[in-house]
Amino acid sequence: MAFGWIDEQARARRRAGLVRTLRPRAAGSPLLDLASNDYLGLARHPEVIEGAARAARLWGGGSTGSRLVTGTTELHGELERELAGFCGFEAALVFSSGYAANLAAVTALAPHGSLIVSDTGNHASLIDGCRLARGTTQVVAHADPEAVRKALDTHRGPAVVVSDAVFSVDGDAAPLARLAEASREFGAGLIIDDAHGLGVLGAGGRGAPHAAGLAGAPDVVVTVTLSKSLGSQGGAVLGPAQVIDHLVNAARTFIFDTGLAPAAAGAALAALRLLRREPQRAARARAVATALHTRLTAEGHETVRPDAAVVSVRAPSPEQAARWAADCRAAGLAVGCFRPPSVPDGISRLRLTARADLTDGQVEHAVRVIGETRP
Repeated sequence: MAFGWIDEQARARRRAGLVRTLRPRAAGSPLLDLASNDYLGLARHPEVIEGAARAARLWGGGSTGSRLVTGTTELHGELERELAGFCGFEAALVFSSGYAANLAAVTALAPHGSLIVSDTGNHASLIDGCRLARGTTQVVAHADPEAVRKALDTHRGPAVVVSDAVFSVDGDAAPLARLAEASREFGAGLIIDDAHGLGVLGAGGRGAPHAAGLAGAPDVVVTVTLSKSLGSQGGAVLGPAQVIDHLVNAARTFIFDTGLAPAAAGAALAALRLLRREPQRAARARAVATALHTRLTAEGHETVRPDAAVVSVRAPSPEQAARWAADCRAAGLAVGCFRPPSVPDGISRLRLTARADLTDGQVEHAVRVIGETRP
């Protein structure tokens, strides 16, 4: 049977307690949401919704083609200019997803003969970019600039260092300034995935690279997603105009993919303008994350100090993590559940996401539910 091997893999997943299922949510879910990546609470903001609706009315439901054919509208250009300006970079290029943006940045900037130095904790999209790139990849210890130096010292030729700015599992931040220093010692470029930093870190939410003093640097390229703090969908690469022009001509996930839908571009642009006007949202998201960590730690939970808006709570096993998340849901609280193979260290955990629109009362309620349902 052609796909008979799938049944054995399914049995293995069940034995390990790693079966994943889809849970369609209703439009008006009664759950308190600490599972989504809507860090600034903008996905349902009236201005963001109207930005999407206005774009759809003007440009239609889809972009109708790849960006190089019919898929680039004036709206895409407007979003790219404002996003680059907000984050402090010379230029930007919008993609249909953050995943596609990461694939583009890594594959197009690591040609044959180059070295890619990748953090062991990087997101799957960066890992896949390394696998697809024609360069050679060396995986190094987590958040370790010295390990980066040692890897770069083994190579003569073009090289890039690739790292998340904020790692999605535990919410810890990479030492970006030190990574940049290590990269520059060997003339290597630095690619930073700031999916979890944009909107949360930096002045007014301008991102982790901005906070580290790397915005606009000629040897730094940053990828972001529009689907987290900006409450929309899509991704972008930010960097020198030279790099962006190269991506337009060389990045396969740009050249051969349908452009981002106008509604998503309109929503992201509206969210970006709202963040400019209300920069305090970034600080509030960080404050909520700190409050969650402080209260959960005080209750005896094993948590990781958050550097942005992600709070990780360790669980005893994959099965108990899944049961804990399910019990939280039954009690009215939605939390994330990260288990192998999604976690590189093999440790299962609840993953909580702080939101700028959560009240102090909701934080206390979430902590109480997590404690009452603890395995």
